[in-house]
Amino acid sequence: MATIGLGLAALGRPGYINLGHDQDLPPRRAVEDLRVRTHELLEQAWHAGVRYFDAARSYGLAEQFLGEWLTPERRRQLTVGSKWGYTYVADWRHDADTHEVKSHDLATFERQWPETLQALGGPPDFYLVHSLTADSPALEDKRLLDRLRELADTGVRVGLSTSGPRQAETLRKALASDTPFTAVQATWNVLETSAGTALAEAHDAGWFVVIKEAVANGRLTARAGETPFNEFARQHRVAPDSLAIGAAVAQPWADVVLSGATTTEQLESNLAYHVDGPLLEFTQQPEEYWTERSALPWI
Repeated sequence: MATIGLGLAALGRPGYINLGHDQDLPPRRAVEDLRVRTHELLEQAWHAGVRYFDAARSYGLAEQFLGEWLTPERRRQLTVGSKWGYTYVADWRHDADTHEVKSHDLATFERQWPETLQALGGPPDFYLVHSLTADSPALEDKRLLDRLRELADTGVRVGLSTSGPRQAETLRKALASDTPFTAVQATWNVLETSAGTALAEAHDAGWFVVIKEAVANGRLTARAGETPFNEFARQHRVAPDSLAIGAAVAQPWADVVLSGATTTEQLESNLAYHVDGPLLEFTQQPEEYWTERSALPWI
């Protein structure tokens, strides 16, 4: 059964697409406000036994906040994952027109890898290409792949994260390609299960598998209102986020399921997950799911 990790996508920057994100953070959303909040949740997660923490170059100051919180003793006991390939460009504005810019080329890697090292105070255990898609040139970029192979030779496990309705296709293409990849982070939740079989194939091939967006950016929480899933959770007297996290944890091919909590109450509820089967009756078509996700506002 998978363990719980803490993802910092919604903590390291003032704007994100989670439902109610603007209500979860301190009113000013200043850098120091989010630093304090991030350290608070890192501390809570640490004392609850969480030992996997996830960041990315595009998560605002997430890597820096995590690096500030780490101590040598903590670092020896936990696992850090981060990602490169998107650049944060919102200038600490939650209402920016553009929040991040994607580029999966060698020049971006060479710029972002030193930035990650500086922010974290050392190398992460996992370093993934952020939101790789099947049409990305990165899978055929020999110079980039050779550079990532060099990084893998130093002990950092490299891989990819996926997004969009063609996640399974992207992952299978990576599995069949000559790459140094041995890790994947993908969206899987009770609404969007389409990558499950491909993720099982990756796990069987020895890859490390991380589930992200297990509560579907808030659509599998009480914030979503009167939905069929929330009614099911209410009837079973379980918090919907606890039920959603539990469904992800139960996947036999998953190593880590990320909580994206931004408050101590959310993290406590996520950690009290409840396993109750695959809940397949709530699954959407991938195109429907990702269309709805793309319509979520940055708030």
